[in-house]
Amino acid sequence: MDGSSGISGFYKLSSAERLLKVAELTGLSEEECGALSAHGALGLEQADKMVENVIGSMEIPLGIAVNFKVNGKDYLVPMATEEPSVIAAASNAAKLARGSGGFSAETTGCVMRGQIQVVGSPDAESAKQKLLDKKGEILEMANQKDPMLVKYGGGAKDLEVHVIESQVVGRMLSIHLLVDCRDAMGANAVNTMAEAVAPAIVEITGGHARLKIISNLADLRLARAKAVFLKESLGGEEVVDAIIESYELAANDKYRASTHNKGIMNGITAVVLATGNDTRAVEAGAHSYAATNGSYKPLAKYWKNENGDLEASVELPMAVGLVGGATRVHPVAKAAVKILGVKTASELSQVIASVGLAQNFAALRALSTEGIQRGHMALHSRNIAITAGATGGEVGAVSAKMVEEKDVRMERAKEILEDLRNKD
Repeated sequence: MDGSSGISGFYKLSSAERLLKVAELTGLSEEECGALSAHGALGLEQADKMVENVIGSMEIPLGIAVNFKVNGKDYLVPMATEEPSVIAAASNAAKLARGSGGFSAETTGCVMRGQIQVVGSPDAESAKQKLLDKKGEILEMANQKDPMLVKYGGGAKDLEVHVIESQVVGRMLSIHLLVDCRDAMGANAVNTMAEAVAPAIVEITGGHARLKIISNLADLRLARAKAVFLKESLGGEEVVDAIIESYELAANDKYRASTHNKGIMNGITAVVLATGNDTRAVEAGAHSYAATNGSYKPLAKYWKNENGDLEASVELPMAVGLVGGATRVHPVAKAAVKILGVKTASELSQVIASVGLAQNFAALRALSTEGIQRGHMALHSRNIAITAGATGGEVGAVSAKMVEEKDVRMERAKEILEDLRNKD
């Protein structure tokens, strides 16, 4: 993008003005702006090519999170979500992080695991060694299925063999084909390779191949992000302590950890969806990674540094890509990727992880101080007002009255709306 994502008063602009501002900064064409602003931009014809039994499409609001700086680079971040306060919270957290340079982020690579399950092998341990002895041949066989991926430096890179104990079927083998997917999420490539090598694996092991599919626990494709939030910007060291105390509950209690991680995914899923990536795969990977060591743990951590400032980090699998899937098919997803301006899957992963950390920090800060409902319900009140039948200027009036009374309910919205109309 050409310029800073630190846009003051972005929320005050109309939707048309916001789109115009984004277009100026990211070079969106008139056609791309039309895809973003038109009702039903996907179109039935295109939707019918993407999934089965199409009768229409369901739109979700697409907003822009501002203020994000990741590894020294500014980003406008498209987020697709129906939940009020998510985008505002992420933008505010990113603004606070800018005070110490923004977010720093990294990834561990783009390697995914393809699993081939083998049952009925006469000697599992012996079969394991035979497979490892034939590793080179198996990798070559897999890479023959995707020469283009190999050309760009990807492809099958390694083989792992795990002996799994089952009370039902006895010993079985789980063979992991490790595939560098480069800028693709990789499901199609990995699944194709797993199916291609299965017959050879059966011959080597003397067993029967069952499952041949990618694993969504992408523990070799991690994204990490970190930020420092200055104590002065948070309201003092007491607020820092309060946030850390709140985090400690998540660190030691699975019930809080679940909600803690949901807060992270509020941000992550919104960006994953906006860019046409697989939200279910990313969510499955995140939650399974949270339980990797046998108990469910928070994906984001908080601590106080020697200056008394708050430091935070997040680490989780991030199986996203810029090649294949809806990313290159859905017109809005294509425009969203252009707004974001990322060039590789790793860069996309780094931004997404940063958004997840920002989202979690914003929630934890609110919970530790004023409570989550104040900001959330203020935004949610507009939805309640609309559902109650308010239109035009009535929406703001009904919403403001409910927030003032701290009584955001459908029944109250209808009462306020009726009073307004009776006065007219």
